[in-house]
Amino acid sequence: MDLKTLKPANGAVRERKRLGRGHGSGQGKTSGRGQKGSGSRAGYGVKPGFEGGQMPLSRRLPKRGFHSPGRVEIQVVAVGRLDSFAEGSIVDGAALRQAGIVRKKGPVKILSDGEISKPLTVRVAAASAKAREKIAAAGGTVEVVAGD
Repeated sequence: MDLKTLKPANGAVRERKRLGRGHGSGQGKTSGRGQKGSGSRAGYGVKPGFEGGQMPLSRRLPKRGFHSPGRVEIQVVAVGRLDSFAEGSIVDGAALRQAGIVRKKGPVKILSDGEISKPLTVRVAAASAKAREKIAAAGGTVEVVAGD
């Protein structure tokens, strides 16, 4: 067996349709596009979601509530997850993303779940009151910065 002897299985590859090559080809004259109408003309195409005049699915389904276009998704981190950082290090959004604790972009909020035993400088958009207490009790500080 050799690379040059490899070929696809029978029936796996079809020959392309050769359009407009006379009546004998089976695709002559109108080239499979029919007689008249927009489908027979160049540049024809339907918009995404168009269902031939039927009420589109996006309009048939009920809509509920209000969806804010300017919604900001806050990334939440438990205070116990910060224990993985080295003692005295500065923990901000970039450091959390690099460590894989936070995945998405956006502001970060620290919540009080878990325990912390090292003094850290935490620079985030928000932190709960209990989380601040736990970080302060471990000898660290919390700095609130706009955005992240």
